[in-house]
Amino acid sequence: MNRTTGVSSRADRPLAQAYQGLFYITHVNNLRSILEHGILSHERIESEQIPFTPIYDEDIVIGRRDRQAPNQKSLWSFANLFFQPRNAMLYRVAVVEKPKEDIAVLSVRRDILNRKDIFIAVGGAGSPRSPILHRDDGLKALPKHRKLIDREWWSEVDDSKRLSMAECLVPGSVPNDFITTIYVARQQTADKLRKDLIGFPSVTVIPDPYMFFDPEFQRQLTPQLSLVKGDMFLSRFHTLTISVNCVGVMGKGVASRAKYLFPSAYVFYQDLCRSRRLQLGKPYLYKRENSVDVQLADDPLSLRHANHETWYLLFPTKNHWRQRADLEGIKKGLEWLRSNYQKEGIKSLAVPALGCGLGWLEWREVGPVLCQYLAGLDIPVQLYLPTEKDIQKEYLTNEFLLPSTTDTPTLFAS
Repeated sequence: MNRTTGVSSRADRPLAQAYQGLFYITHVNNLRSILEHGILSHERIESEQIPFTPIYDEDIVIGRRDRQAPNQKSLWSFANLFFQPRNAMLYRVAVVEKPKEDIAVLSVRRDILNRKDIFIAVGGAGSPRSPILHRDDGLKALPKHRKLIDREWWSEVDDSKRLSMAECLVPGSVPNDFITTIYVARQQTADKLRKDLIGFPSVTVIPDPYMFFDPEFQRQLTPQLSLVKGDMFLSRFHTLTISVNCVGVMGKGVASRAKYLFPSAYVFYQDLCRSRRLQLGKPYLYKRENSVDVQLADDPLSLRHANHETWYLLFPTKNHWRQRADLEGIKKGLEWLRSNYQKEGIKSLAVPALGCGLGWLEWREVGPVLCQYLAGLDIPVQLYLPTEKDIQKEYLTNEFLLPSTTDTPTLFAS
């Protein structure tokens, strides 16, 4: 727990690193049945007529029925466990398709891998591109891909999206005594489950916002403007602001993430720099037709609730990447934004702490400037705090950031 802000930071949590164990994603309605009977294959759930609330689309699950493991058994006959829970499937289920309060991730002891009858899918087992191997061969193959499996973010370009969903396939069922922990997104969900599952004291219930792609906290400054500590790319807002220089280099920070996840935005940015159209005080909109949801979620073509598009506001904060950020240039860029956001069609906006971090400006000088400009926009706006260091509490108040307002801020932790 950070004693300055009262909010735990990612570095405070041991689970911020790659997760240990194997993992099963399910609906909270299924937890009592799973703790009684174990994690069952779809085949056993059907044959034994056990009540079950599905979380996957029928089209996705039916594809697994048609694929076979090396023993000629359908994937339908296996209980599937992921090696990395924070993957493209969990993003699809818990961020895009279902309320996060409905989803739980069960942790299973790794000694399930001692069973000689299991199989290993190097990637999501439903994909024909993922080899399904006998245990020994699979466990030898996995270390070659472990860095991509455990990557915090994934991409189809380097195949990390498919590999993030590597699976252990267990015939029939995973016995309930292998289950050790239930992870959920919110503290309220954890509190409720502890009461509902009081008869299963050996299983621990842990709220873990990071696993479920939640911010660490959010503070409402005005009805439209909020402060957020977390990952801006998870905002699901219509337009994401990328702080850039004017020489075409996306080397670190938010810009580097954008370059990795959305290479087409990087190409657009470099073209702007080559033609010298990108200048301090004049941000550029890249109106990309695809969305972050499509980039990060499993089987994006079948998504029913995905955002249709994500735009990028390329916002210059300095001329050269070696320079300190230019606060006056940032102010001019914010003036451009205030004058043009409506006619450009921006529906909602996520903004990092422009000029902080790699720009070497301090939040106490940048924060009030950003808030006073952004509070005037008639659209939802999220302002993301610097991630490099914690901000003192007095620099997060309405009195400091918006001294002319009298709104009472609300602070809540995820």
